[in-house]
Amino acid sequence: MDVATYAVEAEVEETHWWFVGRRKLFGDELGLEGVPLDARVLDVGTGTGSNLRMLRDLGYTRITGLDASEEAVRHCASKGFGYVRAGDICAMPFADASFDLVLATDVIEHIDDDGRAAAEIARVLAPAGKALITVPAFPSLWGLQDRQAFHKRRYRMGPLLDLLRSAGLRPSRSYHFNFLLFAPIWTARRLIDLAGLSLESENQLNSSLINRILSSIFTLDVNVARYVRAPFGVSILVVAAK
Repeated sequence: MDVATYAVEAEVEETHWWFVGRRKLFGDELGLEGVPLDARVLDVGTGTGSNLRMLRDLGYTRITGLDASEEAVRHCASKGFGYVRAGDICAMPFADASFDLVLATDVIEHIDDDGRAAAEIARVLAPAGKALITVPAFPSLWGLQDRQAFHKRRYRMGPLLDLLRSAGLRPSRSYHFNFLLFAPIWTARRLIDLAGLSLESENQLNSSLINRILSSIFTLDVNVARYVRAPFGVSILVVAAK
């Protein structure tokens, strides 16, 4: 992402419906997996620190962050989110089997060689370690946010699971989420493109009222997504083991 997009994310991630809902979803998944609070955790692709905020609030203490952007590292440091270093997901500066849990949420879609990135996630995981991975779904949803974030692709479920298996990861749970807002988001992205709106991020299209409404919808979504297993959604979540 460019500097302006990071600045928008840094400003809104604490309260924006998307980041708040994702933190709840990820926290629930860590609870279901029984990941202990003393686990060695890596958040790769920290962005401006949304996952680090979640991990801190849940009580995890052995947390390391990694992001390719010095700008992201700077934002995380300014928020007091602990040890975050700059580095490449395709050549992570960590020894084999260094972590019990790796979070790679909305990361590999930025990478030209996503297979190599997935293999690196597997490499740094300890035996029986868990990875929580999310990606944007459905190429038909391609729009402003993908362009501003420098995404390389959006995914379909089958090819994504094949990619992870080829990298040495064993998916144990996978589903689409943000399915309730799939149609509105698809429509909004088509309208943004038709209107030629110039924005630094879709996150700017928000207000306190919109945020409350979308928070309610997204909270319902993340509470039921793993059970409903909708055949579509804005994003895909996968929990995988080493």
